Amino acid sequence: MRSTASPVWRWIALLLLCAAYLQGGLTKAVDFNAAIAEMNHFGLSPAGPLAVAVIVLELGASALILTGFWRWLGALALAGFTLLATFVALRFWEMPQPERFMAANSFFEHLGLVGGFLLVAWLDLKDGAHD
Repeated sequence: MRSTASPVWRWIALLLLCAAYLQGGLTKAVDFNAAIAEMNHFGLSPAGPLAVAVIVLELGASALILTGFWRWLGALALAGFTLLATFVALRFWEMPQPERFMAANSFFEHLGLVGGFLLVAWLDLKDGAHD
């Protein structure tokens, strides 16, 4: 692979890592009532302000990662958010089968995302590319 293509592939990889958060933030922003319903579904209150905070976090942290401006901070923010949201939304150990099986798979997939974001933060800080 040519070295000039490397930054493009790195950015595409970061875009793929952030894709769910970009989609989630945009979807919540476009259908704010659904975002409030989601907060209520998980027993989170006050639903409106929390929905706004999630939208800002998902879109803002993704923007930091994709632009490279304080990439490490955006990656740590999404790692923490994902870990917290995973324990709120995917409590598979409390679910009956067959929901337990699917929730457990999703739980561990989300842990993989957390690891990916921690790796992004670590590499950004290691490379000294932070602002």
